[in-house]
Amino acid sequence: MELPTVTNRTTAPHYIWGSDDCDGWRLLDTAGLSVIEEWMPPQSHELRHFHRAATQLFYVLEGHLAIEVAQETHHLGPGDAMPVLPPTPDQVRNDSADDARFLVISAPATTNDRQTT
Repeated sequence: MELPTVTNRTTAPHYIWGSDDCDGWRLLDTAGLSVIEEWMPPQSHELRHFHRAATQLFYVLEGHLAIEVAQETHHLGPGDAMPVLPPTPDQVRNDSADDARFLVISAPATTNDRQTT
């Protein structure tokens, strides 16, 4: 068994997502659980999609998010959390004039589980 290590945005695997200007860092990436820190600039968004198996929790660290879940939009600010259950379609947007930074916690992990609508 591998010993735990400290990870952060400097050391975690990085990727670009959404409208090609959003960033993500994989803080934990196992088959059963993933924890990702994501950053969205103002007026950015992701594609509407759903997950077949993964339950996700969005937790806002900074800024504001609009999350459309099953055609209803929810507005989250710092300290707010919202779950999205499978297979519910969702889309995350940053409609504000400020950056948004948040955690996405998924169980099981979302590898090969995402389908666009």
